[in-house]
Amino acid sequence: MARTVQVTFDAHDPRALSTFWAAALGYVHPAPPGVELADGQDPLDAWNDFLASVGAPEATWNSRSAVEDPEGVGPRIFFQKVPEGKIAKNRVHLDVRAAPGLKGQERMAALEQECSRLVSLGARRLERLEPNEMDEGIIVMADPEGNEFCLD
Repeated sequence: MARTVQVTFDAHDPRALSTFWAAALGYVHPAPPGVELADGQDPLDAWNDFLASVGAPEATWNSRSAVEDPEGVGPRIFFQKVPEGKIAKNRVHLDVRAAPGLKGQERMAALEQECSRLVSLGARRLERLEPNEMDEGIIVMADPEGNEFCLD
């Protein structure tokens, strides 16, 4: 039987990083256990109310966060607070499929457009790798906490 996966990021600010990735991927923050969100209700505010109601110390409220694919197709992404900062290149990273099926300059133009959108959300552009005989071309980026990812 196949297993589902959750991708976990160590983070300095789990809620801020989860908010970036929710916007980047079109994901959503899930509601707290047993809570039905009203239309337009901020799920992070609902989490604050939930954590207060169960007596969680306010200092722990940003110790973790998660985002999920609203269609249930992609993996859940979990963010956990850690005391240390990022000090080395990621050994595993996400590839954000921003131009599937596109080739050449049409592909690179679509990647550039998505790169601009993600930069406006707080990402940094690191490197553009041009299409060649072996690769279709990508843009390497970093999220607001410096975790590398590729626009593919």
